[in-house]
Amino acid sequence: MIGAGVFVSAGFMAQDMGPGTLLLAWVVGTVLALAGTRSYAAVATLVPRSGGEYRYISELLHPALGYLAGWATLLLGFSAPIAINAVAAASFADTLAPLPPVRGVAAASIVAMTAVHALNLTFSRRTQNALVLVKLVLVVGFVSLGLVAGKSEWPTWTPPHAADGFPLAAFVTSLFYIAYAFSGWNAAIYVAEEFREPARDVPRSMAIGCMLVAALYLVVNWIFVANLTPDRAAAVFHYEESRITLGHLVTEDLIGPRGAGVMSAFAVVAFLSTMSAMMFAGPRVCAAMAEDGFLPKALVGKAGRPPAASVLLQGGLSLALLLTHGLQQTLQNVGAILTLFSALTGFSLFWVRFRRPELPRPPASSLVAAAVYLVSAALMLYFGLKGSTRLLAWLLAPTAVALVAYAATRRGRGTPRPPTKHR
Repeated sequence: MIGAGVFVSAGFMAQDMGPGTLLLAWVVGTVLALAGTRSYAAVATLVPRSGGEYRYISELLHPALGYLAGWATLLLGFSAPIAINAVAAASFADTLAPLPPVRGVAAASIVAMTAVHALNLTFSRRTQNALVLVKLVLVVGFVSLGLVAGKSEWPTWTPPHAADGFPLAAFVTSLFYIAYAFSGWNAAIYVAEEFREPARDVPRSMAIGCMLVAALYLVVNWIFVANLTPDRAAAVFHYEESRITLGHLVTEDLIGPRGAGVMSAFAVVAFLSTMSAMMFAGPRVCAAMAEDGFLPKALVGKAGRPPAASVLLQGGLSLALLLTHGLQQTLQNVGAILTLFSALTGFSLFWVRFRRPELPRPPASSLVAAAVYLVSAALMLYFGLKGSTRLLAWLLAPTAVALVAYAATRRGRGTPRPPTKHR
């Protein structure tokens, strides 16, 4: 979960919102992420299989919607974050030692990570676990530095584009950045069948991971608003050129130029770890679609081994996005896509409750959580679409292409896998 998003998002948000409103947005984003984990836990219990939103929406709503969710997840939910974090890792590695052009190094890192996760399952898992461990040590170190050496009084700065009254539009739109920063809270659903007891372990994994990261995010953003002004935080608008995150600015202010080097090392590990996690989980969506006959069977992979062809496809899609999109545009657009299909997954609980009497009824608490998530998603998409016609194109174009592809591939499908034994 912890990647580029949390270390740059507050810089964009601080241009329109004051410190209190900015922190409130992260609190709201945390509540929504936790509501998402609660509703997903109920869905994961009903459908304890790999494939994520593709699998859930296909089995509980309609295969066409699931197919659309699968492609959106594959193309944007994983490929875009891989590309963003590859650029970030290459940028900060270049601050430690001179390197070739950043995008060339980013492309090489995607190729290397693709190889790691395509060749051997044990090596893939051990690499991911090692990167996560190092990242956690470094992020706890940054938080400790900020709390001990940073400012503790309430900040008094005001945003340069302050609105009259509460900045509702900016507040709701900022939730896309936060949704992107939290992306990964549901990663366990994509590899559910690789857990010993999916119906038990997947909900636990999501809940524990989300709560721990949410606590870190709230503290990290307090450190940012307490120690930086909007003018200084605006450095994130030139992120790729300056290779500066808000974490760099804070550590440089607190411990001098050495802080930038320390933060660069942290950033490289953090971004590589996020790349690795996305490269591990994403291809499982592709493999699930291939298992159902919507993609070539070669993408399924063999038992006990990673789906190598799916990993290669994921790497290729990430390389394509790396060469065609910038950071701020991708953060908002990917956040919108993830929000849309997460909302559909939450909606599936109500569909099961009122239209699928043959299935167990979802718990009332999960329905409440899903309702909170659905209302927030509707507000976010309304304000996002109202302020950006490009966002509408991002939503409509993949939808049209995927639905046409679904109609074409449905006729040539093989025998589908037997339905899940719902619990």
